[in-house]
Amino acid sequence: MKKLGGKDFVLGFQHLFAMFGATVLVPALTGLSVSATLLFAGLGTLLFHLVTGRRVPAFLGSSFAFLGGYAAVAEACSNANIDNFIPYAGIGVACAGVLYLLLSLLFKVFGAKRVMAYFPPIVTGPIIIAIGLTLSGSAIVNCYSNWIIALLAIIVVIVCNIWGKGMIRIIPILLGVIVSYIVAAILAVTVGQTINAGGSDVIAIMGNPDLVLFETAKIDALKNAAWIGLPITGGDTVFSLAGSGNVSMIITSIITIMPIAIATIIEHIGDISAISSTVGQNFIAKPGLHRTLLGDGLATMLAALFGAPANTTYGENTGVLALTKVYDPRVVRLAAIFAAILAFSPKFAALVTLMPAATMGGISLILYGMISAVGVRNIVENNVDLTKSRNIIIAAIILVLSIGIKYGTEAGSISFTAYQISTSLSGIAVAAVIGIILNAVLPGKDYEFTTDPAEKAKTGVDFKV
Repeated sequence: MKKLGGKDFVLGFQHLFAMFGATVLVPALTGLSVSATLLFAGLGTLLFHLVTGRRVPAFLGSSFAFLGGYAAVAEACSNANIDNFIPYAGIGVACAGVLYLLLSLLFKVFGAKRVMAYFPPIVTGPIIIAIGLTLSGSAIVNCYSNWIIALLAIIVVIVCNIWGKGMIRIIPILLGVIVSYIVAAILAVTVGQTINAGGSDVIAIMGNPDLVLFETAKIDALKNAAWIGLPITGGDTVFSLAGSGNVSMIITSIITIMPIAIATIIEHIGDISAISSTVGQNFIAKPGLHRTLLGDGLATMLAALFGAPANTTYGENTGVLALTKVYDPRVVRLAAIFAAILAFSPKFAALVTLMPAATMGGISLILYGMISAVGVRNIVENNVDLTKSRNIIIAAIILVLSIGIKYGTEAGSISFTAYQISTSLSGIAVAAVIGIILNAVLPGKDYEFTTDPAEKAKTGVDFKV
């Protein structure tokens, strides 16, 4: 095997930038630590490569599929007067990782075809659609802080993704963030005025509260942040709840977030199929889905325990593989090492946290919409027959339950008490469970899973641009 050279290090940085925009956007949207996110994206990728025998050139970054779960847990914690939702959400995500491990074992024992019969596109497709739609409200709220900046971010992403060439087309999210961020900074310096809006001091265009650019507290945090520091905060880890955690909230988090893994497992299979097709090696057969799922699940559990978001295989980096034709997994591992190193700069994390809410709103408006669109694609490309009553019933109930519970209840969830423990179920959680049950009991199942990557879109969904 040839030694790594200067070209390989450059290619490693390219993989780093390809995943960067989407990976740091998840903590920016949820309030999780940017530094911890980068650290466990890097460590998670290295762990994945170890489990899969260092064969699969995949990078693991933050999963957007869990955004709805984080939002639901944050809201539930707020209603329960719990200040920090991150360790509770971490427990839920860690348990979702356990589901990966369980599915990995089932795939090994029974084979993928028999296991996937319980998760056909008529179940996963509507769940994915609902994930995007239930998140849409938060995107609009952020856009309202400054529609000028939000629209600029949206336009940049669209132009780069549709008309961009080479790397420009691969990193539209990153470019949308950078361009809108820079324009906001220029406007803050030239026409910005400090005012009080919503109880905090902000910089707005000509003092207009509808055109907010930055929060002054975050600017001060950037100035005071150290260049080098530890990326993990003890209070964000799951271990901080030992002996003092709210049992009801722990159960709520697990029930709320675990079902989301059903959709991300399908995403994982689609990504491994795409990597197999790109590289020309059947990674579904060797090292096998049981190993790739195991690696993804362990990486997700590790990240969640230390306050970082769930990990998932990244389609952006598959795009880089296709662009460069360089399939050496060692190059991807270099990108993972670079990400872990960057995690030790609090100054960089503060710079990401300072990102205007409108920038996040514009970017997330597209991302959330694309999540829903991917769900539609999942149904269409798998030729789901919506003339069948069983399929219409399953899709209808999943969509109405998930969206109806989110926007039709005061807390955005259904709460109940059992054995003196109060539990809240998000719409996604309820819909996922009911959808799986309905698919199992209603007659007329016609879905057949394939492990052949050459088959057209039998598995693939992709939560990333």
